[in-house]
Amino acid sequence: MSKIAIGLPAFNEEKNIASIITQLKKKYTLIIVCDDGSSDLTSEIAKEMGVIVVRHNTNLGYGAAIRSLFLKANELNCDILVTFDSDGQHKISDIENVIKPIQNKEANIVIGSRFLGNVEGNLPTYRKLGIKAITNLVNSNTGNKITDSQSGFRGYDKITLEKIIPSDSGMGVSTEILIKANKQNFKIIEIPITILYKEKISSQQTLSHGTSVILSTMKFISIEHPLKFYGIPGISFLTIGLFFIMWTIHEFSIGGSIITNLSIIGIGSTILGSIFVMTSILLYSVVSVVRERR
Repeated sequence: MSKIAIGLPAFNEEKNIASIITQLKKKYTLIIVCDDGSSDLTSEIAKEMGVIVVRHNTNLGYGAAIRSLFLKANELNCDILVTFDSDGQHKISDIENVIKPIQNKEANIVIGSRFLGNVEGNLPTYRKLGIKAITNLVNSNTGNKITDSQSGFRGYDKITLEKIIPSDSGMGVSTEILIKANKQNFKIIEIPITILYKEKISSQQTLSHGTSVILSTMKFISIEHPLKFYGIPGISFLTIGLFFIMWTIHEFSIGGSIITNLSIIGIGSTILGSIFVMTSILLYSVVSVVRERR
């Protein structure tokens, strides 16, 4: 029988944590709460309810909480870890649907997608568009065809827990895990879930989240695929630069004068393209050496 852990990343969730743990304990015996530096009674309540608590002394971020849950589940030799938000947005009845494909050896990672299921409450259009834009960016660099790369409701099998150790401390951890899983050729599938948004989401929070995820995605793509990430733009800039330089030379041979704007574009694009190409080659070499040593 599979050893299943339900992992709850939590930050100042004293209002919700008791209710969620109570519901989870009706079916699951191993519950891990990562209290990410809460200033309220989140840890105390979780401990009183008899679950495993991993506490960060300061608020390190959502990604750090997921990392701690991975490490603790791995330490406990769990077969499956399900990450489940502690703010009451997810339905506990959906957990079984996330676990089942892993138990049946159909997937290494199962994502609960909001866009395949139902959304109850207030999910602004700009947030939907932002999630889909980030998901398309992830898909374009992993070859996946998922619909919700930012869902925190996921199931991970034992191999994933052993092979992937998240390093991003922020909201970009969801993207990081998918990029690393793709590199390992892990099977990723989605199942529909129902999610309930109880409170209005601020546009400032959404912008901060989106910026964090995009920067994180770019960071990991640049490390995993440096030739593509830097090389393609570099060659494009070099091509543009050479075109404008040749144009400048042509105009000079005809009129005897240099057109400043054309020459500046040509020289600038050539320099920028050269920097990108050199960066792609150097980073590719460094990454290759590090991987060989590992």
